[in-house]
Amino acid sequence: MSIGVHNIGQGCVTCLDHDEHYILTFPNGYGRQVNALIGIFIFNTLSILTVPWIELGGECSISCSKTGYNASIVFHTKPFYGGKKHRITAEIFSPNDKKPFCSIEGEWNGVMYAKYSTGENAVFIDTKKMPTIKKKVRKLEDQDDFESRCLWKDVTYNLK
Repeated sequence: MSIGVHNIGQGCVTCLDHDEHYILTFPNGYGRQVNALIGIFIFNTLSILTVPWIELGGECSISCSKTGYNASIVFHTKPFYGGKKHRITAEIFSPNDKKPFCSIEGEWNGVMYAKYSTGENAVFIDTKKMPTIKKKVRKLEDQDDFESRCLWKDVTYNLK
């Protein structure tokens, strides 16, 4: 009673202020309990049904060729019994180092904590306190035919 999307390929994020390019891979996406009615008919019980949720799962990486820094990130899926949703762990490495100088754990949609090789512990980021920034997107008439919003405009219109 779930659906999964396995992302392949990589993306590039450019930090213009520092002339840095980051190559990253993406986690898989899952919609869990996407159709609770199927569960009722198949299992004939309500006790197994939960509220639907979206989760990320799998390993990702981020690297910067200019600085040599890189990170390994794991999005943990919720176990069938027990466990928590939205867990993430990560390790950040300095250039040419095999041992991370920082380990991160927490929830990707909540608070993440950093533990540095110096022994220092700190809040890495609290996503709930981050401001929402409005996207800057060119008008549809200014986009090329195969840019995402232009390509999917009819689907978006019909979904709305």
